[in-house]
Amino acid sequence: MKTETLVSERPASFRWMQLVMGIICMAMIANLQYGWTLFVNPLSEAHGWSKAAIQVAFTIFILTETWLVPIEGWAVDKWGPRPVVLFGGLLCGIGWVMNSFASTLFVLYVAAAISGIGAGAVYGTCVGSALKWFPDRRGLAAGLTAAGFGAGSAATIIPISKMIESSGYADTFLYFGIGQGLVVILLALMMARPPHQGAASTKKKNPHVLQTTANFTPSQIVRTPVFWVMYVMFVLVAAGGLMATAQMGPIAKDFAIDGVKFNVMGMVLPALTFALAIDRVLNGLTRPFFGWVSDRIGREQTMFIAFALESVGIIALYYLGRDPIMFVILTGLVFFAWGEIYSLFPATTADTFGTRNAAGNAGLMYTAKGTASIFVPISSMIMAASGTWESVFFIGCAMNAAAAILAWWVLRPMRRRFIEQSIGAVSVVEGEQLPGASGTAPGAAGARMVN
Repeated sequence: MKTETLVSERPASFRWMQLVMGIICMAMIANLQYGWTLFVNPLSEAHGWSKAAIQVAFTIFILTETWLVPIEGWAVDKWGPRPVVLFGGLLCGIGWVMNSFASTLFVLYVAAAISGIGAGAVYGTCVGSALKWFPDRRGLAAGLTAAGFGAGSAATIIPISKMIESSGYADTFLYFGIGQGLVVILLALMMARPPHQGAASTKKKNPHVLQTTANFTPSQIVRTPVFWVMYVMFVLVAAGGLMATAQMGPIAKDFAIDGVKFNVMGMVLPALTFALAIDRVLNGLTRPFFGWVSDRIGREQTMFIAFALESVGIIALYYLGRDPIMFVILTGLVFFAWGEIYSLFPATTADTFGTRNAAGNAGLMYTAKGTASIFVPISSMIMAASGTWESVFFIGCAMNAAAAILAWWVLRPMRRRFIEQSIGAVSVVEGEQLPGASGTAPGAAGARMVN
């Protein structure tokens, strides 16, 4: 094929250049989610809108950013990363420019939807491309890419904060929106379409990770039990972590931690601020770290370790977190053992269902994040009804423990059987079925094994 020929002529460093461009694009869209909190108070003060009404825009952003990724991933698999990232960068820029001129909540909500669609297009493309370029190091590649989004706002959060103070929120939205959008658009023009079977320099599969050579479409994987087991696990871990981490501010107040201050290298920081700063760094580092570990020891083994660690961290935070030092340490542990889901699940999805449609399939799995977000308001209701965080912490602990058990005793044998059946089900070489290839894996109608 022409694509495979072109890839074989490129240097080995080419795929690393593509990965770096994806990471930078992810960093450019990170502020759409992680920098939003800095604009809430200025918007409220300027227009008299309630904070609850303003945060509806954030909810709209999360939903459009999450639930449309399967469609955007399908577009990547069909037309390649360049047009999708170009489209996404344009929408991200337009969304923030609209925010700068928004004089009604309706315009703010429309801008949030536009930004969410754009961010989802960039996110889904960059993760999907990383999975295709690095079949031998999927965990590390997906982790590094996701880290760009998880910790990408660290370098710009202070400049944004200072610009809001000096020039106002409107100019900050305008100039950062244009700047971030242009960077994504320029990088999109240099992105190349990954080969269906991974880079030519990586024909040898990772010996430590079980991978299929069949290729399933999104419509096929939703008919397989193994997909839904992974989906449930993703929701359990994401929800369990969100229920503990999204309520960190109220928890710190109820634990009487919010008034405690730390002296950090001459800077006096509130305990909560210090904890959140550390948590953000660890939430970025955990994605490539556990991705790298999973490339070495296997996906399910790594899931079991990480999810079990998260379970212990959540319950330890409840019992020991009233001590300021332990609060900082244990919140860091909770974030570190939680953020890896954004590298482990995309990598496992590509391992299980193939490279050809990796972006669309990973995007479908990513909708679990949106499903898990439903549990955040539920945790607030549980706390309000019981008057204590105990139930919330125990539920979060149980969710992660259940996911750890599922990873080792359910997903591991199920995924092995599925991959063995899918490889043996249909073998196609140059459009002809190989002799002796019979039988069909569950939901594998039309699956292809390209040797």
